[in-house]
Amino acid sequence: MTEQVPVGAGVTVGARGLANPLRDPRDRRLPRVPDPCAVVVFGITGDLARKKLIPAIYDLANRGLLPPGFVLLGFARRDWETGDFEAMAHDAAKNGARTPFREDVWRRIAESVRFIPGSFDDDNAFDLLAQTLIDLEATHGIAGNAAFYLSIPPAAFPLVLKQLARTKMADNDERGGWRRVVVEKPFGHDLPSSRELNALVDEVFTAQDVFRIDHYLGKETVQNLLALRFANSLFEPTYNNHYVDSVQITMAEDGGIGGRAAFYDSAGAARDVLQNHLLQLLALTAMEEPVAFDADALRVEKLKVLGAVSLPADLEGDAVRGQYAAGWQGGERVPGYLEERLIPPHSRTETYAAVRLGVETRRWGGVPFYLRTGKRLPRRVTEIAIVYKRAPHLPFTATDVEELGRNQLVIRVQPDEGVTLRFGSKVPGTTMEVRDVAMDFLYGEAFTESSPEAYERLILDVLLGDATLFPRHEEVEMSWRVVDPLEEYWANTTPQAYPAGTWGPRAAEEMLAAEGRSWRRP
Repeated sequence: MTEQVPVGAGVTVGARGLANPLRDPRDRRLPRVPDPCAVVVFGITGDLARKKLIPAIYDLANRGLLPPGFVLLGFARRDWETGDFEAMAHDAAKNGARTPFREDVWRRIAESVRFIPGSFDDDNAFDLLAQTLIDLEATHGIAGNAAFYLSIPPAAFPLVLKQLARTKMADNDERGGWRRVVVEKPFGHDLPSSRELNALVDEVFTAQDVFRIDHYLGKETVQNLLALRFANSLFEPTYNNHYVDSVQITMAEDGGIGGRAAFYDSAGAARDVLQNHLLQLLALTAMEEPVAFDADALRVEKLKVLGAVSLPADLEGDAVRGQYAAGWQGGERVPGYLEERLIPPHSRTETYAAVRLGVETRRWGGVPFYLRTGKRLPRRVTEIAIVYKRAPHLPFTATDVEELGRNQLVIRVQPDEGVTLRFGSKVPGTTMEVRDVAMDFLYGEAFTESSPEAYERLILDVLLGDATLFPRHEEVEMSWRVVDPLEEYWANTTPQAYPAGTWGPRAAEEMLAAEGRSWRRP
């Protein structure tokens, strides 16, 4: 009989040092690998699937995080010959993979790649898809487990959801496994349409099986914001309105609208970014410590923040929108928004939005939260800047500190993922001159493993049933309560023009200058 030596809860080691595979389920140091399952991507031929989803699936496989019984099913209206889909998927994975591309890894994936041609109103195509999933239970052991990824325009959601309901593919009890759906933003275009969409999805899938994906929440540095706050005692004593002067959350893009003209002109910067990405970052920045790091506990705290958000009393001065005009960027002249292909010549859609919000809680009352997003800005950057108040008394002469700014804690979400702490330090020399310096933490230098792409983490979480990083419908509706009044006010205004390659319209600078502040230049 082999001697057993106890080493901890649920784990034993034999005399030869071989560990029992049983372990504490809360221990996440070992890789989490889902059960055998299928991922069905509707709209597999679109840009999102080719540039993000297929490369992410390859990277997961390359890292050993997909089960042996994994299957990728593509559904699209495309008349492809045998092998055409496999060739497209191969090229998409090779061109977009984050990890080194290995043909042997791809061959293993390719053995379980299927394509179902058809339109969303084609009953026969959906019947074939349903039968294919049944067949995969015997050939790949997926045991009824399937995730449906809606990489399609929101207008097509009702058709696909009704087909999934008709064929019982959304029914967890029908095949004995789990069935989940992934919904891409935008989650409606206002509060009523969001509620209508949520009701439609909830008619077909149970609430815990709906994953509304916001890829920003899958970024390592967004999650590191929670680690920074709740795994350290260093920041908490000053993380409140006694010490913090303001918070700036910026998502700047240096590119234009690209090939998204039809969608973007109907949405604009506020609906495209402010309603989801920026308000989610605000909620994570301002939330209180959750009782546990799980989906329910995080949702409770984020909802408290979103429910406490207040709009400015003066929308004219504290809610600014703009539209980029022709200008110079990267050494070349770029067209203005109204000159972009397929954009109506008199469009009033904003490409820049900035707003001053409040969070009416004991911790944050009186602290302004400045949110801004825009296209054709000088550089691509997303960051959260906690700007501290000046020291109440400085024993130095005015000339000693004339180059001293405010202390800042900056969480850089992209592209240079990391954290910067700015504070004053004496300049070497015979005089007492104090100037700002920065301490930088860079993910790429601190860890040997590079950060996974957001879609890698989020797709894996869907397959594991972990909803921690996915906003629930209550959060979406709370966000629309903030954005709808802004859209209603802006509907009767014309966006201010700003030259491409600049940091936005002058009114955005004036909004902060009126309170003695200025935007941080990333």
